[in-house]
Amino acid sequence: MLKDQVAIVTGASRGIGREITEQFAKENVKLAVVGSSEQIHTVAKELQESGVEHVISVQADVSIEEDVQQMVEKTIAAYGKIDILVNNAGVGFFKPTEEVTAAEWKHIFDVNVQGVFLSSKAVLPTMKSQKFGTIITISSDVARYTIPNASAYVATKYAVQGFCGSLAQEVREYGIRVGTINPGMVDTYFADSTQGLPEKEDWLKVEDIAKSVVYMASAPKHMLIDEIKIHPFAQQYPIA
Repeated sequence: MLKDQVAIVTGASRGIGREITEQFAKENVKLAVVGSSEQIHTVAKELQESGVEHVISVQADVSIEEDVQQMVEKTIAAYGKIDILVNNAGVGFFKPTEEVTAAEWKHIFDVNVQGVFLSSKAVLPTMKSQKFGTIITISSDVARYTIPNASAYVATKYAVQGFCGSLAQEVREYGIRVGTINPGMVDTYFADSTQGLPEKEDWLKVEDIAKSVVYMASAPKHMLIDEIKIHPFAQQYPIA
């Protein structure tokens, strides 16, 4: 169902984003992999070496409008269209509010919120002209409830949830679908952690999130999946 669709995946250098590219490749999706460091070019090379025929890499900071515009322009130049945008790029940290600096607050909002806004906005003209498109944002379960020592991160996820909900209503008349995937604890590099630690054995895996992205993107055109919220059995969380 996704064969020959074109997908932009941000934050694709490692973790969830890298796995999303792998799962899309299995579905014969044409890829534009995006990351803020030169590592993203290595990702594209590795995908090509594994047999992926259609993949380009774009080094871009999603919080900078010029970078995002370049990301879109390069994708259209390579493939002529954009069917899917996966807003995966994000940052996070845990600390008491009184210890959060103004610079840290600005940075997390620049990446987590402005990055989603700029990237989504940039693909809309193309998707509107096509009368089709799917925008998927990797958010968090804390877009639906709060936890201590994460006020900045939680605030960004509430903002993203509100933005995506409003955008979904705004663009549905153009055949564009907007949804969020809100995972609980995932074994990844979040908050400068290390993937594969023994204490994360029972957490969600990056494949779980990536397969959820494929599922959401694969929905038939008459179907909109607004949100997928998933948790590992090991996680206790408020019902919201």
